[in-house]
Amino acid sequence: MSNFLNNIRGAEKKISLKRQIINTAAIALLGITLGALSKFLDTVPVNHLPALLQYLDVTNFLGRFAIWIFIAVCISIYSLSSIRAAINVLLFFAGMILSYYLYSTFIAGFFPKSYAMIWIGFTVVSPLLAFICWYAKGQSGISLLLSAGIIAVLFNMSFAYGIGYFNSLSLLEALTFLCGCVVMRRQSVIGTVIMIVIAVALAFVLNMVVPFYF
Repeated sequence: MSNFLNNIRGAEKKISLKRQIINTAAIALLGITLGALSKFLDTVPVNHLPALLQYLDVTNFLGRFAIWIFIAVCISIYSLSSIRAAINVLLFFAGMILSYYLYSTFIAGFFPKSYAMIWIGFTVVSPLLAFICWYAKGQSGISLLLSAGIIAVLFNMSFAYGIGYFNSLSLLEALTFLCGCVVMRRQSVIGTVIMIVIAVALAFVLNMVVPFYF
């Protein structure tokens, strides 16, 4: 535990208030842009989209959780402190759902209340999850378990599996999972392999308790 706390203290960094504001504003703007883009693509008839976007099924991909979890994890672990991670992820999701549902209400002409409640609830708890995720890039055993937990969640959001079958929800989800493994990689190849093995085992356990097919 002492090593874990030392890793925490050593990883915390300070930046100027001006830079903090600029970074967080950029992340919030990213959320606003991606939220509006996601809703725009959702309202365009599929056969009006470029062939590549149709093939990749981008509209449904953006409507599921994997890509958003991956972006939030990246924001978390590359933030300069756990507190910064919580603030940045909160504002990213707040900007995303704000632009998405403003576009939905005032341009698309409808407001999917039940779906919105899911995203609002997720946004409320996202700072706590981001705060925890930030510590996954440490080198302690706890950090290894945290990183494996993140990969396990991405695994269950990217693949559908059971006795006798295993399928990717889409090519983009499979790529998202692989990118997650790269981002969360450990310092050594062996450490990364151990992380992935633990993650897959944990994913199977989680799948028996709570399916993550969102």
